[in-house]
Amino acid sequence: MNRIEQRFNILQTKSEKALIGFVTAGDPDVTRSMEIINTMIESGIDILELGVPFSDPSADGPVIQRSSKRALKNSVTLENVLDMAGKIREKTQIPIIIFTYYNPVFVMGVQKFCQKALKNGADGVLIVDLPFEESAEFLQFKEARKLCLIRLIAPVTPYERMKMITKSASGFIYLISKTGITGSLGFDAKKTSLIAKELKAATNQPICTGFGISTPDHVRKVAAFSDGVVIGSAFEKIIEDNLKNPELLELIKHATIKFKKATRIE
Repeated sequence: MNRIEQRFNILQTKSEKALIGFVTAGDPDVTRSMEIINTMIESGIDILELGVPFSDPSADGPVIQRSSKRALKNSVTLENVLDMAGKIREKTQIPIIIFTYYNPVFVMGVQKFCQKALKNGADGVLIVDLPFEESAEFLQFKEARKLCLIRLIAPVTPYERMKMITKSASGFIYLISKTGITGSLGFDAKKTSLIAKELKAATNQPICTGFGISTPDHVRKVAAFSDGVVIGSAFEKIIEDNLKNPELLELIKHATIKFKKATRIE
C-alpha cells in the first residue's frame, strides 16, 4: 500500500476528507517555496501537489501562470523540483504528487524522470496534458508503473469514457469541477456533486475535486460528495499578494488551517 492509499484510509477513520494543496515549486524562489511548503504541511494539508513551473501552462489561470513565470525567472527546472521533493521527503511522510505538463518530462526522458521521482520520494504524478490515449508511452516503463498516475475527469466526460480512463488510474481521480482554467469563477457545487455521483459509479478510486475552490465554504460543500478537495490558486494568490510581506508564512498557515477544518465531517 502506497502513501496515498494509506492517507485516504487514515482520513476515513477520522471522518475527514483530504486537503490537497498545490503550489508551484520555486515560487517565489526555492528557499521561500520550501518554507511555504513546510508551513502548509505543518498546518494540515494531507497531500502535496508540487507543481513544475512551465512556460505555457494552458490549463492554469492567471494566478498560477504568474507563479510559473516567477519560478522560471529564477531558473527553476524539473530537476530542481524533484530535488525539492527529496528534501521534503527527508522530513515528512506526506504523499507527494508531481504536477506537470508532459514537455518537461519528455525532455528529461520518461524513464529518467520516473527513476528520479521515485528516488526522491514522490508517490504519484499528474500530467495535465497527457490524454488517456497517449499514456502508453509513459506507462511502458516499470518505474512509471510504480508511481500513481492521477487521471483527470472533466465535467463533460461521458460515463463510458469515465470507466475507460479510471480503469488504469491509481491514487485518486481528479474531478475537474468545471470547464475552463484553474482559479476561474463560477463554482457550482450542486452540478459538480451530480458528476461526482456518476463518477463514483464508474470507479472505486477516491475522487478529489478541484478548479475554482477557493473558500472554506467551497471546501465544506465539496467535502459532502468528494473524498478530497484540491486547492491551488487560492494558495498561490496569497503568495502573490504577499511576496514582500514578512507575515506571508503566517497567512499561509491560517488559510491552511481554515481549509483543513472545513474538510472535517461533523
